[in-house]
Amino acid sequence: MPILEIVSILALAALAWLWLDSLKAREAAVRAAREVCTAEGVQFLDDTVAISNLKPVRDNDGNLTLQRSYNFEYSDTGDNRLKGNVVMQGHRVVLLNVGLRVLH
Repeated sequence: MPILEIVSILALAALAWLWLDSLKAREAAVRAAREVCTAEGVQFLDDTVAISNLKPVRDNDGNLTLQRSYNFEYSDTGDNRLKGNVVMQGHRVVLLNVGLRVLH
């Protein structure tokens, strides 16, 4: 098998892994945003989050992982749209921001 084919297959496998891992992280971010909105008594709008940043970082143990930042919108009155965000390292929430309150 030529080297170009091997490299192409490995690149496709890496992209597939990134896509599946990103889906799992996004699901965890949606769940976290929904839970904090319920706890704060505000409405989680559109039932979704949108990725705003993706970068490699080191976790507390020194392992390389992906940090993803997601934005979402919520409403405290039903007539407005406020912005919140969730920062994930891997599939773990490290920062959740709803308005002026920041939850670690």
